[in-house]
Amino acid sequence: MPSTQTPPLTGTAIDPPALRPPIDDAAIERIELADVHARLAELKREGFTLLLDVGAVDYPQRTPRFDVVYHLLNLRKTQRVRLLCGVQGNEPKLPTATDLWKSADWAEREIYDLFGINFEGHPDLRRIQMPNDWEGHPLRKDYPLRGPARERSPRPVFALKSNVQAGTPPSGRTLEALQRQIAGVRGEDPSK
Repeated sequence: MPSTQTPPLTGTAIDPPALRPPIDDAAIERIELADVHARLAELKREGFTLLLDVGAVDYPQRTPRFDVVYHLLNLRKTQRVRLLCGVQGNEPKLPTATDLWKSADWAEREIYDLFGINFEGHPDLRRIQMPNDWEGHPLRKDYPLRGPARERSPRPVFALKSNVQAGTPPSGRTLEALQRQIAGVRGEDPSK
């Protein structure tokens, strides 16, 4: 039986979707940023009347950094198209598809909110998931794990495995010490 695992990658992939196996019921097209809106309009005229989804992917080591992916469906012929568009990383932007499909509205807002990609001409481009005062875009690969505001605050020094000798039986003292540290950081009375 042949292996279904992907062979290990060496180096940086220029086009990661090219490494995936072909999708039998979907054509995959890569389009230039300048041509994306015209190609979407052309596909709509060809019968791809349903925009299933719009998503984004961050490849920080690649140029262009982001891919915006459109999933389209032709209901009459039961055909699917996946359209990929590369977007530069400094101030990423591309034209909106809301004038072609109203269903692009919230998907584009989500991409704007989580990746920071602007959709020019969008009627209401604002955050949809994160609070309005949130700093940054959490689905970018260079986003701090704890968020920018929490990264600036000190972390409590918790007990690490390297601090405990191997074979030491667990005791309640570690838990109590951690609870005291947490209470101290919160400004509570650590003796409670």
